[in-house]
Amino acid sequence: MAEFIIADRVHELGRGKRLEYFTIAWNTVEGIVAVVAAVMAGSISLMGFGIDSFIEVLSGSVLLWRMSVDANVEQRHRNEKRALRIIGVCFLALAVYIAYESATDLVRHRAPGPSLSGIILACASLVVMPLLSRAKHKVAAHLGSPAMHADAQQTQFCTYHRQSCSAALVMNTVFGLWWTDPVAGLIMVPIIANEGIEGIRGQVCRDCATDARGLN
Repeated sequence: MAEFIIADRVHELGRGKRLEYFTIAWNTVEGIVAVVAAVMAGSISLMGFGIDSFIEVLSGSVLLWRMSVDANVEQRHRNEKRALRIIGVCFLALAVYIAYESATDLVRHRAPGPSLSGIILACASLVVMPLLSRAKHKVAAHLGSPAMHADAQQTQFCTYHRQSCSAALVMNTVFGLWWTDPVAGLIMVPIIANEGIEGIRGQVCRDCATDARGLN
């Protein structure tokens, strides 16, 4: 029985690693394209999109490290906390950046240019991110890993961010409503900051904690 449990955990760890490798590859390309498009258009929401992608890369790398040391049962809980805190710090840094840039754009009436490439990129991400988040949640539930749950939540949050970003880009490109871009950024700030604070405190959502207890 014990051998079956170990083998099942090793299998789920393999699935988790493949998901994180895909996360790193996808978000690296996505981040580069988004940042270039943001610079060309002067879009804060698109720049936040790109930086958020790079945070996903860091988060994926942290999770790969976490899974690589999973065999050390005695250190497993401590490693979970470390992973959560690193991800939390990244979220807070992103929240500060978006808040500052969005507020500055609103005060100065700095309008971003249209970005068709940004719209296409955001729409593509809206297809990939929900599927990736769902797969991560399944692996996290099997492993009983709060850090993996937090990473899955971050990926789900990225979906909401993409929705906000794509809506702002469409409104600005089609209707010329420049203020939707910085407002979209400001709307996301408290959500991002809350995720960061919970990560630093080592907290996870109630459902995640319930799943983790049930699988330990």
